[in-house]
Amino acid sequence: MGLKDKLLSFVAPVDDEDEDEEEFEEEVSEPKAAEPKPVSSYETKKNDNVKKIASDTKMVLFEPRSFEEAEEIARHLKQRRAAVVNLHRLQRDYAQRTIDFLTGVVFALDGTIQKIGHNVILCTPKSIGVDGEISLESDDD
Repeated sequence: MGLKDKLLSFVAPVDDEDEDEEEFEEEVSEPKAAEPKPVSSYETKKNDNVKKIASDTKMVLFEPRSFEEAEEIARHLKQRRAAVVNLHRLQRDYAQRTIDFLTGVVFALDGTIQKIGHNVILCTPKSIGVDGEISLESDDD
């Protein structure tokens, strides 16, 4: 026994029988339920976003080669699917005409249309929200 143990036994003497009873009581006691972990506001927001997105949400990628393919893109938007449209393969006039047509479709559906790259646009219906922003300006300026 060290000095500390002697001092403790002098101040608060403990019977050996009491120790045995305490150990037995601890073994018999019911297991405590695990306490739920506190959830941060970041995790709550993240989980809320996941719950809002329908499991059948789809995104369709298009690379039209003619203006006539814009009608197919419009059908997918009407079915509540987002569309990424790469206009690189279209002539400038047809690309502008496609953008004008899709802008009208998106407006009618209360959706959004965004330029996400050079000759690349993102069209989304009202049911799909888009967070964030893509800067199209170069950092070299």
